[in-house]
Amino acid sequence: MDIENAKVQMRKGILEFCILKIISQGEVYASTMLSELTSAKIMVVEGTLYPLLTRLKNAGFLDYRWVESASGPPRKYYLLTEKGQEFLAEMSSTWDELQASVNQISNASPQA
Repeated sequence: MDIENAKVQMRKGILEFCILKIISQGEVYASTMLSELTSAKIMVVEGTLYPLLTRLKNAGFLDYRWVESASGPPRKYYLLTEKGQEFLAEMSSTWDELQASVNQISNASPQA
């Protein structure tokens, strides 16, 4: 197993959660999401982000609105729906539990 592939798979597993967390902070444009993910060292490309946003919208977790732009075409700003907020709350709880479990295992003393 390749270490780079393992890293990519770990990041993919939390990408949906990270995107929902970013959107939960307020309406957000896709390029802003990409910037936040990149600055957090969660590398993602538009070809990954847009299908995920579409899937989350189709599931009823996201909505969007078009905003006119002075410097080009209108922009799509995403926001969480009530269903999306509930889903994120459940994911946050699961993340906290998972993080605590992994930390417990990572910080355990080696068995003799």
